[in-house]
Amino acid sequence: MNGAQAMVKCLELEGVKTVFGYPGVAICPFYDSILDSDIRTVLIRTEQNAAHAASGMARVTGKVGVCAVTSGPGATNLITGIATAFADSIPLVCITGQVNSELIGSDVFQEADITGAAESFVKYSYLVKNAEDIPRIFKEAFYIANTGRKGPVLIDVPIDVQNAPVGKFRYPEGDVMLRTYKPTVKGHAVQIKKVMAELEKAKRPVICAGGGVLLSDAQDMLRAFAHRYQVPVVTTMMGIGAMQTEDELYFGMVGNNGAPCANRAMNDADMVIMVGARVADRAVNQPEIITRDKVLVHMDVDPAEIGKNAGPTIPLVGDAKHIFEDMMQIEIRCDHGLWLQTLYEYSQIMKETRGSGPSYIDPAEFIRKLSDRMERDAIYVADVGQNQIWSCRNCIVRDGKFLTSGGMGTMGYSIPAAMGAKLGCPDRQVVAVCGDGSFQMSMMELATMRQHGVSVKIIVIANGCLGMVREYQKNTYGGRYSVVDLSGSPDLSKLAEAYGIRFIRVSGRGEEDAAIDAFLRDDDSVLMECIIDPMDTVK
Repeated sequence: MNGAQAMVKCLELEGVKTVFGYPGVAICPFYDSILDSDIRTVLIRTEQNAAHAASGMARVTGKVGVCAVTSGPGATNLITGIATAFADSIPLVCITGQVNSELIGSDVFQEADITGAAESFVKYSYLVKNAEDIPRIFKEAFYIANTGRKGPVLIDVPIDVQNAPVGKFRYPEGDVMLRTYKPTVKGHAVQIKKVMAELEKAKRPVICAGGGVLLSDAQDMLRAFAHRYQVPVVTTMMGIGAMQTEDELYFGMVGNNGAPCANRAMNDADMVIMVGARVADRAVNQPEIITRDKVLVHMDVDPAEIGKNAGPTIPLVGDAKHIFEDMMQIEIRCDHGLWLQTLYEYSQIMKETRGSGPSYIDPAEFIRKLSDRMERDAIYVADVGQNQIWSCRNCIVRDGKFLTSGGMGTMGYSIPAAMGAKLGCPDRQVVAVCGDGSFQMSMMELATMRQHGVSVKIIVIANGCLGMVREYQKNTYGGRYSVVDLSGSPDLSKLAEAYGIRFIRVSGRGEEDAAIDAFLRDDDSVLMECIIDPMDTVK
């Protein structure tokens, strides 16, 4: 066995079924060895999307996503995808080929210091120097990626190490023990009792759930906890789906582009329980508001996040699922009926009203109709831009999942992530929603969909410009628009025909229902173009 064969064997022992990537000379030994495995390889059309696709698969399966690319530009192209996963705490193992060990540092052809370049965007990285270390490194990498605060791990393997013999392959058994890495899972019992004591006294508590709830598979426990103690719930963008949209205790997404009622709930609360959220600027742009005249509980598996942006009254380190289970063991008496009634009244008074002229589709109404007709366990993948905000505010999530790039805000994320999600859950309906700007950042992956038979449905909300930037320029620079015009974009009907995909265009109000029904009717891939007012805004 050589190093490349050992790499493949490690992936098999970790239960990996799919590797997304793009080959090159420096990773060819690995891709040659994988031919003798049952692991499926998916050729992505650009390396960044390999990480996005692996991310989509990881987020719907709960398992580590895997991608593998070559050295130099292959590795550097991957960085944006790695950074996207890091910002949203998605578990990935990213494998890169590297030039011969003795040539590292010589600036030879397609050499790049990828471990150095990606240092601030990975949870950990390895430069493999000895083929005998491959089993240990891969075991550690998968453990690090999918424990504690999850995230991407990079393994850089020189081509000579891939070709070097491995004397005796032995994959480590049992738990990984790393002296400097011991993530906390169980919450501190005293802190948990303090939280429940404060909840018993609170008159206006609210839970703000972030992506950590979904990453720890704690959504069922969150829902049970909220209903037992009748505590209203809001979410960050990454927490969408932690509560079913139509749950009577759910009041929407917080933040600059969130639901007015959700933000009002955070402001008026006397107790805020932040769970698996960073308290970052997009969700809470004024951290002092959630610490003023209220009890702030911050629960997170990453102790570095607690107190970073807002000082909590009660810090609580641990995995959300375990903490909710422990809190449910403590009996308290509380009545939040009056508070809930107040929020119900707010939600009616603050309900968003908007509309478009008869010549254009209202994107908010369209997304509500679309998501309402999707299957209960469907996976909705939103791209970045105005389409993301309309999706976050209006998508109805029941038993499915809502995926988007929240922390990094990476345009072009939705199509490759949707492909990964579909390959991870082939029996579930997967819909990607993007703008005409973000679509053109990853439309080359239509070829990947066609080659590998990945049936993803794609909606392009088209306004002929970079809508979010145009809206910002309108509000900030008085309508001086710079480099936002998308003139020259392809005719999507012809593009769909070129890739053998069915095409639907909807451009006027009253056409949505029939178009959506046709779009969702069968399992085949469909590309739909939804024409909206070029001057429509998210506000």
